[in-house]
Amino acid sequence: MSHTQKVKSSGRFGARYGKLVRTLSSSIESKQRKRQKCPHCKKSGVKRLASGIWKCPKCEAKFASAAYYLDQ
Repeated sequence: MSHTQKVKSSGRFGARYGKLVRTLSSSIESKQRKRQKCPHCKKSGVKRLASGIWKCPKCEAKFASAAYYLDQ
């Protein structure tokens, strides 16, 4: 089983770590994997390369921001 209805993608942890930790983890992961809007060209499509490093494939801009999702 890869996910559950209550904690979504964090269901892979099973009964470990507690519900609060799994819920917070799930919300961060869902925000992180969404397409973000580029602050330079304003187009959607920025991807996370590493923790705090982002790159826009449209305008080739590489910049630093928050670790999990862009600050806007």
